[in-house]
Amino acid sequence: MRFTLRQLSYFVAAGETGSVTRASEQVNISQPSISAAISHLETEFGVQLFVRHHAQGLSLTPAGQRLMVAAKEALRSSYSLYEVASSAMGAVAGPINVGSFRTFAPLIMPELWRGFVARHPDVRMHVTEGSEAELLEGLRTARIDLALTYEISMTPEMEFVPLAELPTYVLLAADHPLAGRPSLKLADLESEPFVLLDLPLTRQYFLSLFDRAGCAPRIAAETSAPSALRSYVAAGIGYSLMTVRPKNMAAENGLPLAYVELLEDCPPMKVGLAYLKELRRSRVAEEFETFCRELIREGGLPGMVPAGGTA
Repeated sequence: MRFTLRQLSYFVAAGETGSVTRASEQVNISQPSISAAISHLETEFGVQLFVRHHAQGLSLTPAGQRLMVAAKEALRSSYSLYEVASSAMGAVAGPINVGSFRTFAPLIMPELWRGFVARHPDVRMHVTEGSEAELLEGLRTARIDLALTYEISMTPEMEFVPLAELPTYVLLAADHPLAGRPSLKLADLESEPFVLLDLPLTRQYFLSLFDRAGCAPRIAAETSAPSALRSYVAAGIGYSLMTVRPKNMAAENGLPLAYVELLEDCPPMKVGLAYLKELRRSRVAEEFETFCRELIREGGLPGMVPAGGTA
């Protein structure tokens, strides 16, 4: 067979994303390289793997779907060779693809990534950002090995390892009249405009808090980008709810923010690592979990103010 594991990985990325453009972004390689790998595999196996839709991406043919299953298994088997060599040498080496909930990516992941690779220089780490729903799908399809996310999004086929608990805060512009309060209830904000973080599962969670409190939000804006949400709030468009409280108390537009504790009967959100139960963990994944436990136990969640602390 005249093909490489790298070509298989490019094919898998294209099949999962349905797009050469998105595949190239996912594996950090040029679009022509993705297209060349697909063409080579089609020539080598003598079958058409994709149907090309003009301006609408790619869809797998029946032969492509069968090859997708076999390619993923081949890639998983090849990764296990790293573990054999690592065990023999007492080292931790090989690839790991970590999924990160979008709000954690700029805060928690950079320090985890830097610290883990510094401890294990032979590890090749890749981070995939997404919503809770996207991360769950990535775990189900084995596109990511584990995910840093919330327990609330777990399904029965997932295993969750808790790392920390996060209370919910009311996010306000620093000059908002209520910003100096030590705590707030949703009833205190019933007449205020609300900015909603519109991500799958996250949206439902925050709206459920209003249902539980017996009030309804006055939604003034919705966004799927946490950075945009922070800037909208800082500009005075409305308040919002967040479970992450960064050390940097300014929004991306440079305006200051205030985080006020939410006083409602709602348990703290648990953040941790999620795995697909049926997928055997690699040694690299196990070591990453150990590293996360150590780092978070010693200093709290990187990039964030500890619960009860001040910025």
